[in-house]
Amino acid sequence: MVNSHVTKYWQTEQLKAFATADDFRVSPFYSDGKTYGTPTWIWSVVVDGRLYVRAWNGLNSRWHRSAVKQRAGRMYLAGANYDIGFVAVDSGRLNTEIDRAYQRKYATSPYLTAMIQAGPKASTLEIVPR
Repeated sequence: MVNSHVTKYWQTEQLKAFATADDFRVSPFYSDGKTYGTPTWIWSVVVDGRLYVRAWNGLNSRWHRSAVKQRAGRMYLAGANYDIGFVAVDSGRLNTEIDRAYQRKYATSPYLTAMIQAGPKASTLEIVPR
């Protein structure tokens, strides 16, 4: 019997491409669980071999609310589409590492300071393949 609760992980080559790509678009499912939502361009980072995102408007972001409720959708990143799942991230040391990754990847952006504040930080999700 296959354990359906086992989390899948990204391949090393995918993670290398994801780490430098800046074209992440997220489309959580609508409430029907079948129709992809409108793609939303967001920032992504790779930390310790895992892919993470945050919502600019924190927990109030429409795409984030759909992602948490539906737990699945699609992303476009590094020139390709992927079916994905969303996993909540606990605050703490991991979020500090994610902050550092945002600071490295988006160092020249005037929006960086906002993305490492409490609101967006509270919305951090891990993106896993489905």
